[in-house]
Amino acid sequence: MARTAGATAAGTTERLLRAAADVFAARGYDAARVSDIAVAAGLSNGAMYAYFGSKAELLVGALRAHGRQLLSHLVAAEPDRSITELLQVSGRRLRRRRDADGWLVIEALVAARRDEAVADSVRPYIRERADRLAGLVRQAQARGELDPAVSPQAVAHLCVALAMGTALVPPDLHDVGDEEWAALLARLVAALSPTTPQTGAST
Repeated sequence: MARTAGATAAGTTERLLRAAADVFAARGYDAARVSDIAVAAGLSNGAMYAYFGSKAELLVGALRAHGRQLLSHLVAAEPDRSITELLQVSGRRLRRRRDADGWLVIEALVAARRDEAVADSVRPYIRERADRLAGLVRQAQARGELDPAVSPQAVAHLCVALAMGTALVPPDLHDVGDEEWAALLARLVAALSPTTPQTGAST
């Protein structure tokens, strides 16, 4: 099937990534066929390869377009809220049952373990997420919200690990109460806050 008359490259790419996200989520990376994605997007295989050179590139493209990025989205939506508040909000949302797009990262992680080509494509995606989170931490440190002694990269690594871990262990496999989870997150975030100098020490 040739490209639809009048379709823009951006529109075709968007349609292709939506189709890829749906097929990967439904069938898994290994079982998904490029031809299935092309058909779902209304393209020929040849036309699809004009946009993405491999199935691995399609997977990462679908992740970038449709994968969950809770904290970044929250910051964009509520720029006036503190990072400490948003960390807790995004952490609580990690427990929610996954929709179809929520499974994309699982497919990427599993495929990366088995296929070095996929791993080569997934590494930059994970690094970008971690770097974006580290940048948010640095901004919060500059505003006095987080302890400047804490490593932004370490905080980012913890956030990424939590996001990936909760994706792999959804509520139907193991769950914890909302209040218990929220209380734990509050203590973790409080530990990142600037230390309060002790005053009034006796001599």
